[in-house]
Amino acid sequence: MASCASGEEALERLPKAQVDVALMDIGLPGMSGIECIRALKVEIPQTQIMMLTVFEDDERIFQSLAAGATGYLIKKTPPAKLLEAITDLHAGGSPMSNQIARRLVREFQKPAESSPETESLSPRESEVLHLLAKGFLYKEIAAHLFLSKHTVRTHLRNIYEKLQVRSRTEAVMKAFPR
Repeated sequence: MASCASGEEALERLPKAQVDVALMDIGLPGMSGIECIRALKVEIPQTQIMMLTVFEDDERIFQSLAAGATGYLIKKTPPAKLLEAITDLHAGGSPMSNQIARRLVREFQKPAESSPETESLSPRESEVLHLLAKGFLYKEIAAHLFLSKHTVRTHLRNIYEKLQVRSRTEAVMKAFPR
């Protein structure tokens, strides 16, 4: 067990202490908790790190998780729930405050943004491409947009040419990168 007053101290002491679980705050003196997690995950990748902080903004949440935090709790979490979360983290879970989990769900439910390449497409070509991305067959696209299959094929040829691709999959991947 170790208690550290800064990220720099954590980088020095935690690898030697061989901890299974670490609680980290974002607002540390000197190096931020996010930077510290990133560095610790290189040194002790097996250690599970939970961010325990007052910050609830999307940017810091995502940065913390991307840096290697396995859980994210707000400091106002009741002590009993904190102990439960530490046990859960040690057992392989990813505990998060309800409001943090809701933000993550909301972020993953956002529709994919189109790529700049799709700006050259006409409105009708964009409609065809969106239906293609949803898995519609050519005849289903034709019926949905009240077009002939021949017209749908013409739009697809134009889409492939404008996006410089050769298949439905390539067109969708180029237009809607994740």
